[in-house]
Amino acid sequence: MNYIVLDLEWNQCPTGKSDEIGSLPFEIIEIGAVKLDEQQHVLDTFREVVRPQVYTKLHFRTQEIVSLRQIDFENARSFPEVIGDFLGWCGEETMFCTWGPSDLMELQRNMAFYRLAIPFPYPFLYYDIQKLFSIAYEDRKTRRSLEFAVDYLGIPKEVSFHSALCDAHYTSRIMQHLEIGLIRANSSVDYFRTPDSRKQEIRLDYETYTKFLSKPFPSKVLAMKDRIVTATPCRECGKNVPKKMRWFAAGSRNYLCLAFCETHGWIKGKIRLRQRDDGLYYAVKTLKYVSEEDAEKILNKKESQKTKHKK
Repeated sequence: MNYIVLDLEWNQCPTGKSDEIGSLPFEIIEIGAVKLDEQQHVLDTFREVVRPQVYTKLHFRTQEIVSLRQIDFENARSFPEVIGDFLGWCGEETMFCTWGPSDLMELQRNMAFYRLAIPFPYPFLYYDIQKLFSIAYEDRKTRRSLEFAVDYLGIPKEVSFHSALCDAHYTSRIMQHLEIGLIRANSSVDYFRTPDSRKQEIRLDYETYTKFLSKPFPSKVLAMKDRIVTATPCRECGKNVPKKMRWFAAGSRNYLCLAFCETHGWIKGKIRLRQRDDGLYYAVKTLKYVSEEDAEKILNKKESQKTKHKK
């Protein structure tokens, strides 16, 4: 199996959101990738500029950040032409790696816009090197910029940032600093294609938590009334353990709860409700064992919210 370290640059509507095409908010204008073998040795690189078909003029923010100019697109090929060659270059036995979750989402969104078949598996797992950097060197929650990580690890700045291949190069160099066991134990799941039915729902077990992606619901209220969505099973014994604190809103889209297993202790539940392009909602639930001290903090947060509501 090879690793494809991918980075994309994209453009957006130059005249603002009011003229934006909803199914294509970001149009890919450059693809860069580094291919690594299982020992993380560089095998090959891919880089190609993509001629925009929808937003043909560069947005001012794109001009500020990306090292491309209008003249660079004169002899460039269209996205459908480039993506075919790119996927052929990737090969079959591959695992994608990106800095953050956005690139694969936008890659598939661009493919869907042109009605191209999406060849990736379901569920689509990949390695988020930004997240893995946080797991290895920080608190698992903080998300740093690519340049911060390069500076932190003392990686020489041989090329500029904000070019697709250059950023893929830096991401691959950061990946080479990570233990392969840590990488393989902490895959991420892509959210472009989410479950359409109960049978398609996704359950993933990680070292410190479990993740669940639900089928779609017409509203947030109906999602939070679903027994499968709100269940709190213990990952060790498999039993649906009772909640000591029911689900409560912790923001506009997040919900928290506390459950307690007599054998394995406190379980913190978190649900994030996300909206799909078709307007339906799905839940991303994580369940994690926490200490009694952390459980107390969540209880205090709930009480603090009650006090604010009363005021």
